Amino acid sequence: MTELQLKYGCNPNQKPARVYMEKGDLPITVLNGKPGYINLLDALNGWQLVKELKASTGLPAATSFKHVSPAGAAVGTPLSDTLKEIYFTGDVALTPLACAYARARGADRMSSFGDFISLSDECDLPTAQLIAKEVSDGIIAPSYTPEAFELLKAKKKGAYCILQINENYIPDPIEHKQVYGITLEQGRNNLLIDESCLNNIVTKNKTMTADEKRNLIIALIVLKYTQSNSVCYVKDGQAIGIGAGQQSRIHCTRLAGDKADKWWLRQSPQVRSLPFKEGVKRADRDNAIDVYTSDDYEDVLADGKWQALFTTKPEVFTREERKAWIAKNTDVAVGSDAFFPFGDNIERAHRSGVSVIAQPGGSIRDDNVIETCDTYNIAMAFTGIRLFHH
Repeated sequence: MTELQLKYGCNPNQKPARVYMEKGDLPITVLNGKPGYINLLDALNGWQLVKELKASTGLPAATSFKHVSPAGAAVGTPLSDTLKEIYFTGDVALTPLACAYARARGADRMSSFGDFISLSDECDLPTAQLIAKEVSDGIIAPSYTPEAFELLKAKKKGAYCILQINENYIPDPIEHKQVYGITLEQGRNNLLIDESCLNNIVTKNKTMTADEKRNLIIALIVLKYTQSNSVCYVKDGQAIGIGAGQQSRIHCTRLAGDKADKWWLRQSPQVRSLPFKEGVKRADRDNAIDVYTSDDYEDVLADGKWQALFTTKPEVFTREERKAWIAKNTDVAVGSDAFFPFGDNIERAHRSGVSVIAQPGGSIRDDNVIETCDTYNIAMAFTGIRLFHH
């Protein structure tokens, strides 16, 4: 098939809409449902991301996309009991791919609501069992086991979008984009991201473990497919905070850091012991936890609101208690798609447990940024590569 008609473009008024190939067949097959314009943008960007993560790490990978940026991305490392609990894995017998999806979905559950999923490997039944419980628009993978396909096909009353990608497809080296009737052309970003990108360590601390290097590589690959400006925090093989599409670098760093803090706070005894009533939906739980772990906690504890969610009124999670718990998070990696212009980015990253950083370098204030890293014994590599994505 060389062409697929779409209901509309980004918005309902943008008609006609289609996806097509100038030459050859489309590398995607619609197995179920009807993909939309934005679904396909998410699917094609997400597939590239997980394909690169798998190639770089050798592990199955998954990503959860929303509005052409990842809400989460991860490789298939085992989950702790705490992560199994907060990611709602239940009694699913987790495979490496299921672990990757649980991590990708669980990092920022609010942003992942209604996501488009990309998997690097054949979708197996355990992964499908996790997906079946979540609100999602669709999925793309190279293949599906029969059991997984039947389970996914039942989502959204049979309308769940299931796409199959030809994993051997190689796109043209030149890509085009139209804006206001004008065509822009550029070479595809085929830059290889591996450990060689981390050779130029510019700080006094020159030590990076194998796990830290893997986390930095994951951060850089995630950034390659995230709307710029962007910053990514990674821990234990998964993105835990992504700041995308901000005009200021420090706003990216703060946004991603705040998400990383929320991810860590979700694992605290105060949050895990919240007395939710039976039957409270996951989205309502996620929203309540998001407010409870912020300075707006009084909103969720207001009379009437807590009674609808909890069996008893929870104790206040004070700012001091939250700060003390966040201070326990360590061994976090940070990547940036362009240079850090000021040391304030390092200051913010340090507050979220960052120990290693990868960024292009090249700012006129590199000395200040390096000095700030040295203050906190952070190891930082200048990659020399910019990863803008629009």
